[in-house]
Amino acid sequence: MSDSRIVFENVSKFYGEVLGVNRVSLSIPPGITSLVGPNGSGKTTLMNLMTGLLRPTRGSVSVCGVPTSDPENLFKLMGYCTQFDSYPKGFTGYDFVHSFLRLAGYEAREAERLAWAAIERVGMQDAAKRKVAGYSKGMRQRIKLAQAVSHDPRVLILDEPLNGLDPLVRAETIALFRDFATEGRHLLISSHVLHEVDIISDQVILMSSGYVVAEGQIKAVREEIEDHPMQILIRCDRPQRLASRLFEHDHVVEVKVHADGQGLLVKTRSADQFYLMMNRIATGDFRIDTVAPVDDDVNSVYGYLIGAEEATR
Repeated sequence: MSDSRIVFENVSKFYGEVLGVNRVSLSIPPGITSLVGPNGSGKTTLMNLMTGLLRPTRGSVSVCGVPTSDPENLFKLMGYCTQFDSYPKGFTGYDFVHSFLRLAGYEAREAERLAWAAIERVGMQDAAKRKVAGYSKGMRQRIKLAQAVSHDPRVLILDEPLNGLDPLVRAETIALFRDFATEGRHLLISSHVLHEVDIISDQVILMSSGYVVAEGQIKAVREEIEDHPMQILIRCDRPQRLASRLFEHDHVVEVKVHADGQGLLVKTRSADQFYLMMNRIATGDFRIDTVAPVDDDVNSVYGYLIGAEEATR
């Protein structure tokens, strides 16, 4: 099983007296996994441990069965797109990708073929012969992605890859990530754009102050939080009358009429009991148009776990 997963075994990393990450144990399957947390939470340290750029102070890390202490074999299966821009002076986008492949040992003709294939895949062929120094932020992001995928890696580590992309290119890039995932690859994505994390992620790892505070699918993590009632929006024809019915049930904590007067905001301790109750009510004399969770997303879950102030930084 470990040869298809990224595995952290009780990993800690300290920078002198400063904590990077502490006691991290993870087994990450293929697909899109998002790392979520504010600056200083340990996301970049975790990524650098995966890529072998950092060695753990304690514990071990392996990527698809390859220990990160084996950089030669690790390189063959991994692509890394850092959040930082650093390009050799005078390089074009094509030079940036092609030279990477040549340094990796590919022959000139094969390196050229792979470079153009990667550049085309990220939609940068028209600008490939222009100097990177003249690129916009979004173009630099895409040419870095082209370099990261050019050698067809099984694992992609992407640090803030959506920064600087306009809405159209952002949507195209998200679609590209999904294509990579359906091919059976790992994508580890660090992002502050939480609504996009909800859209693209198969699972999330939530971090705070160097610790993993939760991991798994968003809904599964949300269901494990017992101290914070789930908030649900109901659109209905007679909200005040429905509110009195809902208060008859012990699992309902709070009911408020929505600001537009066309529905209710309900907090419940048990989503399962609530939805069963709504099924019974919907077959009665109320017209129920919508029943939907309001806070079943990354931002809300992260706020519950570590506090709303840190989650919105």
